Amino acid sequence: MNIIGRKPELQQLDEYMQSGKAEFVALYGRRRVGKTFLVEEYYSHRFAFSVTGVIDGTRSEQMEAFQLAMKAIGYNGKKPKTWMEAFNSLGHLLESQLTKKRCVIFIDELPCFDTPKAGFIKAFGHFWNSWCQKHKEVMLLVCGSATTWMVKNLIDNHGGLHNRITHEMHLSPFTLHETEALLKSNGCQWDRLSIVQAYMMLGGIPYYLNMVRKGESVSQMADRLFFAKKAEMHDEHERLFASLFRDPAPYLEIIRILATRKQGITRDEICEALGKHNNGHVKDYLTNLQKCDFIRYYYRRTKKVNKNNGLYQLVDFFSIFHNTFLTRPINDEQYWSHNLQSSTINTWNGLAFERVCMAHVAQIKKALGIQQIGTQYYSWRSKGSAKGAQIDMLIERADRVINLCEMKYSIYPYALDKAESLKIRTRIGDFVAETGAKESIFPTLITTYGLRAGEHNNMVQAVVTMDDLFAE
Repeated sequence: MNIIGRKPELQQLDEYMQSGKAEFVALYGRRRVGKTFLVEEYYSHRFAFSVTGVIDGTRSEQMEAFQLAMKAIGYNGKKPKTWMEAFNSLGHLLESQLTKKRCVIFIDELPCFDTPKAGFIKAFGHFWNSWCQKHKEVMLLVCGSATTWMVKNLIDNHGGLHNRITHEMHLSPFTLHETEALLKSNGCQWDRLSIVQAYMMLGGIPYYLNMVRKGESVSQMADRLFFAKKAEMHDEHERLFASLFRDPAPYLEIIRILATRKQGITRDEICEALGKHNNGHVKDYLTNLQKCDFIRYYYRRTKKVNKNNGLYQLVDFFSIFHNTFLTRPINDEQYWSHNLQSSTINTWNGLAFERVCMAHVAQIKKALGIQQIGTQYYSWRSKGSAKGAQIDMLIERADRVINLCEMKYSIYPYALDKAESLKIRTRIGDFVAETGAKESIFPTLITTYGLRAGEHNNMVQAVVTMDDLFAE
């Protein structure tokens, strides 16, 4: 298998293959994250039946694609008129392949088949209930980029497929560890700071990372992919959301709002910005964006951890980059190379690096030696201090310690000066005063190359470096 990373997912697939019973596995995740590649590589394209839905296809086109896939395994009948007929024909075709080995059925881009009034989902449910689950050899795998459809119609289905999924697998973007392995396998010899910079633009999306060319710098890559004439990634954001949601407009508007509020905002504040009531539709939009890894919902600490009025925060790296740089007219085809020291890019560097740290909490805990200790992490926003102090990440530990994390992007070892030291002390004081925290507070610095020697360093209790974030 030519698979980079994905060790937990590969272990899961191994377990399902060896379970000795019929399995129905739904694999979902955002577009370009590598769902199809994972399945095809794991099974080495050895499927009893495999079909892919036609993106934006009509009912007739979907049925034709299904018929052609059946022809590839011996079907010689007419084009089925209904999905009931199509799945009945498929069941008869596969009878001869039911041996002691797994009979793997792979349906990719499953949501595409569910065209209006086609009756697809009922027929598909009937196929599983009446044929698949009766044969212990069957392994039915389905994939879909339209995550909301997958969750609503399969995982949370209340009809014929209610509780029929035996396993769901959510494929997340790569970590820095996996990203480094992928780039190295493609011949890219970047140092780790360059990998972090690329990650802050592209996120851990394998399809995007495979666009990196051997021998080019991060700046050259950014200019080519985003700012050159007919740049390949310039319109990707709109295409991405159109592929995930049948009505992408409200999702894009929420992303635009969150892109302007780096600390995150409450659902009430989102509704106010949208000019909408805080109703079920907005809740559904936010839930769907969470399931697609675009945003996160996290708790805030007041006198205690507030789980009922948390913050929604944009965490998708590509969306942050797009809304920072590609939503305004830029006519310079070498914009990135020409503006590396600009305030806009420097501000973005700091924000994006914070998001990198938040995406690697497990690695931070490992670096701190607390991976075996029960923890929860959250943010805090002051209600009393004049400047509205904000702490983006606090790690509260079962051993009565709170790591107050300061995340600093730097191309050199970070110099902690008197002014910054005073800011940290002030934040700690405000946090303890407003929350009544009784735990020990450990100021923790997360930065690229660690701390430069200095007289104010003794206030920092722990340092996590960029290399720590690359841990497996």
